Amino acid sequence: MNDISNSLQQNLTQVTSHLARVRDRVQGALLEARREPGEAAILAVSKQQSAAAIEALFRAGQSDFGENFIQEAMEKISNLEDLEIDWHFIGHVQSNKTRDIAERFQWVHTIDRMKIASRLDDQRPRYSAPLNVCIQVNQAGEAQKTGVEPAGVADLARGIMELPRLRLRGLMTMPPVTEDPTKSAAFFAELRNQKELLASEGIPMDTLSMGMSSDLEIAIQKGATMVRVGTAIFGPRPPKKGKT
Repeated sequence: MNDISNSLQQNLTQVTSHLARVRDRVQGALLEARREPGEAAILAVSKQQSAAAIEALFRAGQSDFGENFIQEAMEKISNLEDLEIDWHFIGHVQSNKTRDIAERFQWVHTIDRMKIASRLDDQRPRYSAPLNVCIQVNQAGEAQKTGVEPAGVADLARGIMELPRLRLRGLMTMPPVTEDPTKSAAFFAELRNQKELLASEGIPMDTLSMGMSSDLEIAIQKGATMVRVGTAIFGPRPPKKGKT
């Protein structure tokens, strides 16, 4: 039992150490980009990670956590409900899962159609603050990824702005996977430009959710305000279990 406890403690110490390194990377990237400290937040992507690891990071000052799968997330949210964690849903939103998301999360990064936005608005509890949402943009038109095409973002944004229980915060993207992280730079710059264009059309936003473990410095250089970091904090993910 002591060996198991020692092993767990070593793992928790390791993830908090990794978090400190990621913070240094983020602050270094902000400095390099001549941006102010704190202009880019870290979203710890905690899918397939334990509640104990999440709590250890929370105790180290990390309050934003991203989850992809509802069933897994709901168990963690219940187990950690005494902690003031901001839960972000970053997976594909299915119509039959919107109630749990609307009731238990503070953010959704993956809105891609009005049907989902309307369901979240209808199901958001009236005693809760409006749900913070980002529109997921499928910039490269990849068939395996969800997200609205760039040409459809403005209309979707205007529709969301009419929903009283949602607060439109910004745009999210996942560029095509590549072994060369610098190839993401053009996509990040394009998303920033689209955000600025929308602002000029009366659709203000304050969030660009872009960049992950391998390319967060590039994303920050191009204007990211939130980077989604999993592997650099938690290490390689454990084997996948069933997901919902």
